[in-house]
Amino acid sequence: MKKVLVANRGEIAVRIIRACRELGLATVAIYSTADKTALHVQLADEAICVGPADPQKSYLNIDQIVAAALALGADAVHPGYGFLSENAAFAQRCEEQQLTFIGPAAKVIAQMGDKAAAREIMQAAGVPVIPGSPEGFTEQQVGAQMAATVGYPVMLKAAAGGGGKGMRVITTPEQFSHEFQLAQSEAEKSFADGEMYLEKFIERPRHIEVQIIGDTHGQVLVLGERDCSLQQHHQKMIEEAPSDVLDDATRQQMFQTSITAAQAIHYVGAGTIEFLYAGPGKFYFMEMNTRVQVEHPITELITSQDIVALQLQVAAGQALPAQTPVIHGHALECRINATTPGRITGLHLPGGNGIRVDTALYPGYVVPADYDAMIAKVIVYAADRATAVAKMRAAIGETVISGIETNLDFLAQLLAAPAYLADEINITFIDEFVAAQSK
Repeated sequence: MKKVLVANRGEIAVRIIRACRELGLATVAIYSTADKTALHVQLADEAICVGPADPQKSYLNIDQIVAAALALGADAVHPGYGFLSENAAFAQRCEEQQLTFIGPAAKVIAQMGDKAAAREIMQAAGVPVIPGSPEGFTEQQVGAQMAATVGYPVMLKAAAGGGGKGMRVITTPEQFSHEFQLAQSEAEKSFADGEMYLEKFIERPRHIEVQIIGDTHGQVLVLGERDCSLQQHHQKMIEEAPSDVLDDATRQQMFQTSITAAQAIHYVGAGTIEFLYAGPGKFYFMEMNTRVQVEHPITELITSQDIVALQLQVAAGQALPAQTPVIHGHALECRINATTPGRITGLHLPGGNGIRVDTALYPGYVVPADYDAMIAKVIVYAADRATAVAKMRAAIGETVISGIETNLDFLAQLLAAPAYLADEINITFIDEFVAAQSK
């Protein structure tokens, strides 16, 4: 592996390019016409336009991206997160063209991408799953019968879903018809797939994910866990690692379960096993993300590992370290989102001991309206949670982004909430916080 095409944009493309540079690998950036002056384009060794601003015609255009890789002599493709990162057809095309896909095999992506099929595979491997429908369905009547069997409330989900698309909590049989139609319509628009499945809705759990990475030699390393419970509209906003609520016995159970899950599908590359945590010893498999996660930096800080470098090394056939990294300290990540597009007229990012910012922003950059709203990640590291939270509050308070509207003020409010400071959170925390603020 000598030249990597980065099939993404924004901060993750910058992150991958930097990791490649450290490993002596040449890079190719792809860009849409809206991203001609983007930072990842300027940092890569070569860059090529793959289409107009519309992501369907550029960053999701498999034919154009594969052709670009071949035209510029790339021998590997890193998909980042989002866009085509969990698209089995894209991974398959790369494999067919002898391009090293920096991620798991297309077959594995397909298995885990079908959420209903993933549940079946994990159940067969002995991984605890939330009670739910035994298979996917497309008919409303079939879903209603399954919901009655599982018992209300239920969580209806898109089988091909992710990012909260096609997801609804249904509390009574009377709601099922209306919510099913809305969720299935959203799923069809987002994923071109109307298959649904459902699970028993567990009230007020935590969202805990375990970071794993597997190599081509059959080894799976666990790189600790992250608490991703602070979410709004099923989108994570603040993540931390490790989770202070887990007891050691449950943590070790989660780790071993994650290794079992990864080995059951012969997993190669970085991925996360996502769990709902309902108390000591009570955790349930939700899904597996077969890519690098937005929040991977906090794991890097508590393990002293470079996850993107490990992805590249594993893809090149190298073996992982034999020893599981020691977890040390506490790390937080805040996602800064743009709530309006526009030109960055002023920019001051925080710095200092234990502070890292991953972003593709620069003064004068125009944030386009065509892509995901996340424009930066502020990451902090300290010896313990209380110190890390204090450091993050200072870092967010120092951050200035002018010319556009952002969620910086909201993040500051969350970080000052007494319940957050006391670590009394769950996946409904932000919704309840917003409701309380509006009274």
